[in-house]
Amino acid sequence: MRLTTLAALAAASILVAAPTVAQDREGWPSSLTIGTASQGGTYFIYGTGLGGLITEELGVNASGEVTGGPVQNATLVETGDHQIGLVTMGPAFEAWTGNSELAPGLEHKNLRALFPMYQTPFQVVALKSSGIESVADLDGKRVSVGPAGGTAATYWPRFFESAGVAPEVSYSGANDAVSQVKDGLIDAFAFAAGVPISAFAQIAAENEVNIFGFSQEERVVILSAMPELAAFDVPGGLYQGFPDESPTVALWNFAVVHADMPESLAYEITKLVMENNDRMLQIHATAAETVSANTDKNTFLPYHPGAKRYFEEIGVELPTGL
Repeated sequence: MRLTTLAALAAASILVAAPTVAQDREGWPSSLTIGTASQGGTYFIYGTGLGGLITEELGVNASGEVTGGPVQNATLVETGDHQIGLVTMGPAFEAWTGNSELAPGLEHKNLRALFPMYQTPFQVVALKSSGIESVADLDGKRVSVGPAGGTAATYWPRFFESAGVAPEVSYSGANDAVSQVKDGLIDAFAFAAGVPISAFAQIAAENEVNIFGFSQEERVVILSAMPELAAFDVPGGLYQGFPDESPTVALWNFAVVHADMPESLAYEITKLVMENNDRMLQIHATAAETVSANTDKNTFLPYHPGAKRYFEEIGVELPTGL
């Protein structure tokens, strides 16, 4: 009799618990697509690893997808084609205000911030034999600026104009661009990604190269013209043969989602990433900056209510109005 009673109580507890689980996951999709960028870049590694972590810990099949980068990712999230997008805040601001190169006139008002990722510095790689050692040396040269629609493709032409140089610009993914540099098809690859950039590390390990950003003087001019950027010094030792730090500029990256994402899902993803920094560091070293202290690096994009709930729970005060 006693066993029967215990069995009945156990069954009742299961019935009571079941709706709670269902309610917590109400509206959750069966899968999530994360917009990254080209293979060989940091976004692809970071986003693919993030997808694996979400799949493992939250039981939702999540995967990174190769895209043109932040400009395209913002629009893919806005239109609902992707559930999560990795974006730099310069292109994200342009999308938010309806000035996206991909969708001009469309204000991306459904974008919501989830969590801070890391800073994206701008760097150039060229074979040492080319004699290219600075941005000024790129004048008239064949230069890839990454995939069309990416942060690099958006900003490097602006930098060239600011520096008064006019290279012959082309577009390609990170791995393809590095191969083109090695084969002599282009003279240099100007890119933007979290450091160390895997494609840069690969070519530096196999060839004698020059890797550089901007001079101090060039950086002052750029920061004056483009206040969304920040000064950044690439640490020494990230690439073979480059022991000293190198000055350049950078943009902050954030993970964004659509406003319609279920609050519970946005909460769980934010909590998962923020409370497992050791796991994120195993994905990429840039995750050292994927911490709640950097939520203030977003100055315009509203946080998703699920992310807001998590940050409030841990006592993080988000920027006013966001």
